[in-house]
Amino acid sequence: MKGLKLHGKDLIAAGFPEGRAIGIAINVMLKHHRKTAKDEVLTILARIAADPASYAEHEHYAPIADALTGRDRKAEAMHELVPRKDYRAFGSEHIEQGAIHQMEIAMKLPVTVAGALMPDAHQGYGLPIGGVLAVENAVIPYGVGVDIGCRMCLSIFNIAPDVLEKNRADHKRLLVEHTRFGRAVHEKPMSDAVLERTEFDTIPVVKHLKDRAWRQIGSSGSGNHFVEFGVVEITDAQNEFNLPLGNYLALLSHSGSRGLGAGIAAHYTRVAKEVCKLPGVALAGQCRRPRVLVGHEPGR
Repeated sequence: MKGLKLHGKDLIAAGFPEGRAIGIAINVMLKHHRKTAKDEVLTILARIAADPASYAEHEHYAPIADALTGRDRKAEAMHELVPRKDYRAFGSEHIEQGAIHQMEIAMKLPVTVAGALMPDAHQGYGLPIGGVLAVENAVIPYGVGVDIGCRMCLSIFNIAPDVLEKNRADHKRLLVEHTRFGRAVHEKPMSDAVLERTEFDTIPVVKHLKDRAWRQIGSSGSGNHFVEFGVVEITDAQNEFNLPLGNYLALLSHSGSRGLGAGIAAHYTRVAKEVCKLPGVALAGQCRRPRVLVGHEPGR
């Protein structure tokens, strides 16, 4: 049996109007009925042309029905923005316009309940860094840009802080030898219990990022991420560290989620955009990388 061949005149004879529906129908039928007899295919097409609404949800023929009826599924799936809800902005005179614009758009999302903008806010990937958004019955991966796993860590040592002045060179050497910034990784990546988590075996997107996570674990990223020694003063006898009053040597670090966090965020952002369509105005300008001087580069 020779392969199926269809022409525009065949479909017009079957009841199709001239236009794009003919090309779509030919492509669909060649894809799913290449070895089906032409007469049988034309019979199916005649039924679709006579009653396209009955095929609107058909597994294969829905695109043909949509072309015949003029249905725009993308427009139907679009979630329109609503009038902006009020929000608190602290120190707005010092906040860059890009961050304010992002917050204005976020407050127009139909799921938004409340919001606030902090005085150190600056433009991020979706919601401005320093912006707070409360939503109802929704998860917004893009709300944190690619900051998944960004964190601050403070270690307090039972050591008098004056060692910083007495052994300044040694402490500087410790930082240089044991920290990695930018794209740098440890020459001999360390092992960690987190790499044994079942997510690395059961979630495909995480599984594919495991090698990158292993290479980057223990490194800090770029932007304004840092590791530095300092002094912590305990002034409350009832403190969470159960330490006596006094001054202590401390190590404070701020690191990004690196390639692992960025990869996970990028994947679920794509999923979110496919599932929940938003008008172009809600996406335009939302992906600009923040300036390093005013904010860290999330996920790096």
